[in-house]
Amino acid sequence: MKLYVQQSIHIHMIKIGGMTNSSVFQIGTSGQILPTSYLYNTGGFEEPAPEPEKNGPSSSIGDDVLVPLTAPGI
Repeated sequence: MKLYVQQSIHIHMIKIGGMTNSSVFQIGTSGQILPTSYLYNTGGFEEPAPEPEKNGPSSSIGDDVLVPLTAPGI
């Protein structure tokens, strides 16, 4: 069975709260979306990662913000 879909989409504003690596943002129709995930050892690591420190990494910087953030524009 062949199905043909004709669409006319008018978007006045889109607000996306967040996207991750496996997010799908879709407008309109799609025949099929298959989830895929691939894991590669691109760093050539051969042993497990070290255990994390209980109180976080030690730093002499303190609680200062390292990257200045601006308020979102409206």
